[in-house]
Amino acid sequence: MTLTMQTREQTALKVRAVTKVFDSDEGRTAALHGVDLDVRQGEFVTVVGHSGCGKTTLLNIVAGLDTPSSGSVEVSGRTALMFQDATLLPWLTARQNVELALKLRGVPRSQRKGEADELLEVVRLSGTATRRPHELSGGMRQRVSLARCLAQKADLVLMDEPLGALDAMTRDLLHDEIERVVRERDLTVMFVTHNMREAVRLGDRVILMAYGKIVHEQIVDLPHPRIMDSAAVAERAGDLTRRLHEAA
Repeated sequence: MTLTMQTREQTALKVRAVTKVFDSDEGRTAALHGVDLDVRQGEFVTVVGHSGCGKTTLLNIVAGLDTPSSGSVEVSGRTALMFQDATLLPWLTARQNVELALKLRGVPRSQRKGEADELLEVVRLSGTATRRPHELSGGMRQRVSLARCLAQKADLVLMDEPLGALDAMTRDLLHDEIERVVRERDLTVMFVTHNMREAVRLGDRVILMAYGKIVHEQIVDLPHPRIMDSAAVAERAGDLTRRLHEAA
């Protein structure tokens, strides 16, 4: 197994023959089986599959939170991870949560407040800088989490069902915000979700996983902006759902 950080002109992520086996008292469980995946710089890739299919395990390995049992992962530049829970420090304000990421990146103290305020403005939260997480809605907390990702100046943003706990209306608004920020900043994103329409709504390419393997991938050539309830998104999502059921 090798885990290396390399600069590739066009490739942000290269996964080769990655296998992950977990040992427990009940025996050995293979979560991933020889997964191969390339993600191009500036690409928004969505990963979909049933619970236990290995998609979060793959994301954790790419993020460096876990190591593969075999195979290799090459990441060009920094990674930042956004979870379903915003994971903000409750005793810090929105601004201070973003400043913490700037501090860890080595930004001088004198610059942090200004940069944090700029990033909160990017995610349209400029009026909430001094509020603590419990004073923010779920959607607002996820915007702060997105600002914190941006503070890390990551080349690859990894999102593990970041909108899964939100209501449908807030989720739809966050789709627009995430898409806007990603396009404006030319970010590379790997986005894990259970929601097939969400995968089609956001993704340049959809990866389907089942039983620890990639079973299908499809480029989404629908024009932007896309709407979750549009006929085109529903039709594409229906086709992908059928393919996933056939593979499972």
